[in-house]
Amino acid sequence: MDKINLAEQFAKINEYWQPLVVGELNGQLVKLAKVKGEFLMHHHEEEDEMFLVVRGQLEIVFRDRKELLEQGEFLVIPRGVEHMPVAAEEVEIMLFEPASTRNTGNIVNERTVENPRSIL
Repeated sequence: MDKINLAEQFAKINEYWQPLVVGELNGQLVKLAKVKGEFLMHHHEEEDEMFLVVRGQLEIVFRDRKELLEQGEFLVIPRGVEHMPVAAEEVEIMLFEPASTRNTGNIVNERTVENPRSIL
């Protein structure tokens, strides 16, 4: 058991949309990422996904609406729901998701991270 300093871990992230695994519990990974710009519309067949905004504002675009997450707010996106994270400015996020969750969900492309970097 080691405590994790979020500021120190975010300082290690130099690329957008590249998650860093900082913890694991009950088959779930705790990931940090810096994001900016649009990601891609995708969904996760088998996994729910939780976005927690640590710093900044993150917009989650759905097919029928948009949800703006402010610092300190989180949203759980149920499996199968198409979504696209969008960050007008740099945003620091924490993700809680099963270890099997691919960052691009049902899509495999140049943004797919099969084995995220880990501090574990």
